[in-house]
Amino acid sequence: MDPEARKVIEMGYGGAERLTMNMGPQHPSAHGVFRAILTLQGETVVGMDAVIGYLHRCHEKLGETLTYTQYPSIASKTDYVAAMSSELAYVRAAELLGKIEVPKRAQYLRVLVGELQRIASHCVWLGTWCMDMGGALGGGATVFLYCIREREMVLDLFEALVGARLLYGFHQVGGTRYDLPAGWVQTCRETVDFIDRRIGEWEEMLEDNDFFLARARGVGVISRELAQEIGISGPLIRASGVNYDIRRAEPYSSYEDFDFKVPVETAGDCYARYRVRMVEFRESSKIVRQVLDGLPAGPISSRPGVKSVGQVRIPKGEAYARVEGPRGEVGCYLVADGSAKPYRMKWRGASFSNLAVLPHIIPGHKVADVVAILGSVDPVFGEVDR
Repeated sequence: MDPEARKVIEMGYGGAERLTMNMGPQHPSAHGVFRAILTLQGETVVGMDAVIGYLHRCHEKLGETLTYTQYPSIASKTDYVAAMSSELAYVRAAELLGKIEVPKRAQYLRVLVGELQRIASHCVWLGTWCMDMGGALGGGATVFLYCIREREMVLDLFEALVGARLLYGFHQVGGTRYDLPAGWVQTCRETVDFIDRRIGEWEEMLEDNDFFLARARGVGVISRELAQEIGISGPLIRASGVNYDIRRAEPYSSYEDFDFKVPVETAGDCYARYRVRMVEFRESSKIVRQVLDGLPAGPISSRPGVKSVGQVRIPKGEAYARVEGPRGEVGCYLVADGSAKPYRMKWRGASFSNLAVLPHIIPGHKVADVVAILGSVDPVFGEVDR
């Protein structure tokens, strides 16, 4: 055999020399927008660098050129898998700055769509994660199809509410743009009841599957100390034993009115992150039912109908508002100068902070585990690159 060819084979199959390999951006699990530079010794990853920026769209500078009326629909495009959360973070920051009250009914509607969005987002995560980890071999193809079907049911609700299925423009400064149409409440109840019944089937397909368990348990462990040091949030930090949820720590939009459990696991691995999200499915359904049962009457906005894009003006000051999105803390920092547009805007995306943990937990694993670990983090790169 040619000596150079033998050297390449030894490098790729357990030789002492190290090999640098790009995973992404043109990789099914990277979705064209993320590149992991892996340093390999044989099949084992010994180093990892994350390369982002492929989806940069100048969101923060764009926010300084659009009015408080115009931007909420653009905020949807940061985390486009959970657009309701991004919209809410922005309008809450503006409301804090302007000391603008939000009617009780509007607060409940915000909780309602936020929890439905959490269910829809987790459906995307579970389906795509299972596909990434082995498709039909691990039951992934079946789970993917089921999850997308259930997500479509939630998107049907959003379409009936706002006329759109992905980017909504539901929130506005002072309340919401839309109220519930006739028949919507009953359809919503039927939808969450149906999805609740399906969750147990998903768990049975996966948790009785040895391939799934082997690829999730003990893989990608994030210790409690590392989670706090890096500043991750959402299901990731709760899977590492930290009982922290903004809906409980700093209740907003009347979350204090609702009874729900914050799931916490201690193992910190891919399986723990999976379990946290599976419990969140059920808890979000519980919150949705409570909202529908106790939805107060009254207006959906404290402000009159906006007749021009520059009608909303916020006095000088600065404020930071955060919400608990499906991936963790979504925050928006605004500096106002008294005009109809922010002087400065800064986003805190949950996925951006959560990605910082990857170089700490991927080394030591096999190449095949990288996909499982990345999927368990559930990044959306619209809010990473912004």
